[in-house]
Parts: sequence; C-alpha cells; structure tokens
Amino acid sequence: MSKSTPVSREDPPGPSGVPFAKNTFQYAAGPLSFITDVAREYGPVAHYELGGISFYQLSDPELVEHVLVQANQKYIKGELFQGSLGPVLGEGLLTSEGEFWRQQRHLMQPAFLPQMLERYSDVMVEYTERMLSSWEDGQTRDIHDDMMSLTVEIAAKTLFDVDIREEESAVGDALETVMDYSSTNMRRPVEIPRWVPTPLNRRYKSALADLQEVVGRIVNDYRDGKADEDASDVVSLLLSFRDENGDPLPEKQIRDELVTILLAGHETTALALTYTLHLLGRNPDQEAMLHEELDSVLGGGRASFASLGDLTYTEQVVKEGMRVYPPVWELIREAAEPDTVGGYEVPVGQTVAVQQWVLHRDPRFYDDPEQFRPSRWTSEFEKALPAYAYFPFGGGPRRCIGDRFAMMEARLVLATLAQAWTVEPTHDLSFDPSITLRPDGPVEMVVRRRGE
Repeated sequence: MSKSTPVSREDPPGPSGVPFAKNTFQYAAGPLSFITDVAREYGPVAHYELGGISFYQLSDPELVEHVLVQANQKYIKGELFQGSLGPVLGEGLLTSEGEFWRQQRHLMQPAFLPQMLERYSDVMVEYTERMLSSWEDGQTRDIHDDMMSLTVEIAAKTLFDVDIREEESAVGDALETVMDYSSTNMRRPVEIPRWVPTPLNRRYKSALADLQEVVGRIVNDYRDGKADEDASDVVSLLLSFRDENGDPLPEKQIRDELVTILLAGHETTALALTYTLHLLGRNPDQEAMLHEELDSVLGGGRASFASLGDLTYTEQVVKEGMRVYPPVWELIREAAEPDTVGGYEVPVGQTVAVQQWVLHRDPRFYDDPEQFRPSRWTSEFEKALPAYAYFPFGGGPRRCIGDRFAMMEARLVLATLAQAWTVEPTHDLSFDPSITLRPDGPVEMVVRRRGE
C-alpha cells in the first residue's frame, strides 16, 4: 500500500448485530450464506463479531495474498485455531509456528517430493480397486463414508507404510469424533472445559486415546526393526532425525506429527472426492465427458501415474469440484504484529478470515459461479485468474505440504471409480461448515456399474 493511501483506525463496515451476541445468531443461521452476503454487501474488508471474537473478513484476492504471502510473517494460526485443534494435534505441522514449524516442514518434505508420488500412485489405484470390489450394482452407499475410509487407508500405507485395513473402522471413528469435537468448539461462545465429564468430552478423550494407541503401535513397530535410515516415508524420517546435539525427536512430537498426517492427510481429499462425485451425479453431460476421456485414454486399463498427463478433463473435474465445494472453505489467521490491510489498521490479536467459499464463487472471476463447468479450467483461464481467486490448498509458506499428493490421489481415485461406475445422488447436499466443509449427515448415492 502506498504511503499516500489513507489508513482508517475504525473497524471496517459490517452487519449490525444484537447486544452481547453481536452477529453470532446471524452466522449460526447459515454460515455460508452469512459470509457470502457480508462480502457482497460490505466489500473487500468487513467486520463482525462471533462468540465474543472480532473478525475482519477479507474478500479480495490481493488482500488474501497480502496476508498469506507478502505479510505472512505478521500472522499466526492464532488462539481460535489452536484452541480447537491444538489438544488433538499438539505441536504437529498444522498447528506449530515459527522456527519449530520450519524445521518440521523441512524434515517431512522428502515424503512429498515429486519422485515419491509415482511410488504412491500404485497404492492409490490398488486400494481404490479393493474398495470397489465390495460395491454391488444398484446399492445405496454413503459415499462420504467410503471416501473417508479409502483415503485414511491410502494415507497410512503411502506415508507410514502401514496397512490399517483391520483397524480402519476404529481409526476412522476416532478421527471423526475428534474432528466433531474440535469443530463444535471452533466458534462456541462458551466452551465447556475438557475436564468436565460430559458424554461428548468422554467420547473425545476415548477417541484421542485410541489414536495415540494406534500411532504408538506404528512407532514401536518401526523401532523393532522396520525403520530404514534411507527410507522417505514419514515415520522413518521422524525416527531418523537428530538435532545438532545428536538427540532424536521427543516421542510426543513424533506422535503429534503422525496424528496430524492421519487427520489432515485424508479428510480434505475425501471431501473433495465426495462432492465431486455428487456434482457429476447431478450433471450427466459432464459425467459423460469424463467417461469419454477415461475410455479413450485408458481403454479399459488401469489408471496410473503415467496416464495422468493425458487425463486433462479428469483434472478439470477435480479442480472445478474443489471450486464449487472447497473442502477447506475458510482460513483463519491472527495478527501477531500490527498490519494494514485494505486501508484498515489490523491490531495485534485481531482475527482475520479469508474464505475460499466466497472467492471461489465470486462472479467477478467466474461466469455462472454456482454452475459445475469443468471445461472452464483452460490454461488461458487459469493465467487470467488472479492468484488468490482460487486457493483450495491455502497459500504462502503455510500452503498444504501435501497439495500435489492430494491432487494426484483425487485424480487417480476418480479415474478408477468413474471408469467402471456411475453414481446417482439420492438427496441434495447440506453442510456443517466447521474446520472443513463437512456434510451435514450421510451423502448417499446409488452406485451402478457402467454398461449394466
């Protein structure tokens, strides 16, 4: 911002609320419509209060880029985010800050390098085929449940070299419970202390203990002889690390990172696949175009890492699915230093929200933004699109470490599934937006074999 630009010390404009509760009830009535209306009515910087917390909502790509990239050192995940996920993830990569976070990201980066992706691709296809072998023609299935099970199994095998099929149900239930708990507390005006023995707190503590037991068993198996100093899976990387004094990572840190990978490494991809399949089921013309490409490129053979370059429309379908229904629908930051954004002072401690849901559906950047049109994603369109009008994996130094992993997985799973099956949604989608854009209940679809 130029020095001549006036800077306001007042709060940005925003919706009026009611005494004490402010905008909490307006938001609770429909979070997605609330933030959309705020952006359209009050412009690129808006202000509201939820549950006693003041929010600055940024709805312009340049302002999002400022916070996530240009001035990223002035912002942290903050108390709101840490209060929700810190008890679950500890000092894992998603919640840690500063130099410690940089050390951990550098340590785990080799597991996500391009040369590792080809090695993972066969597992992704194999595990998808294994899941599909249990499907029956004409069956009604909860596709979200299927995708959650599949992606957690893929994450465990590719990143930990562990087959958790036998305990997947327990792991999946535990992950679901801790996410439900963390999401419930994200904007609750009065949080019930975790030590109060409510049914929700008891389930949460039991689920967290189950997750710790699973990752503890994985670590012990490696210590009993499975670890390979030259391996690039996450567990081997964590166990082989030594600091400048020759000391290994603390046991708790290793477990925090593994729980983080299990949680963050599967849910958003599962959501992306669930919503993309729903969109395809509601848009038969686009589904037919996808089938045409898969039949032409794969010719009845298996999808593979080598075939991805030719599956152009498949990639467009995944991108458009994450535009219409972004699994990460909002990013929260807290100002650790004073800043100026869009002509407004941002004081230390101010919570800033940037929402993929708003910008991915902004008619300034997308014609018919609520329509599912994968073919819009031409190279020319992407070049003309402002950098942060589309940011499904976040941005800046804190951009998702597994973005390429997730995009490859989504394309391979979708190609493998859609090559042999079609899906017919039984109901419209409804959402329970919290840390991620979660569905409000099962996402049931009738599955049918192609050609039958």
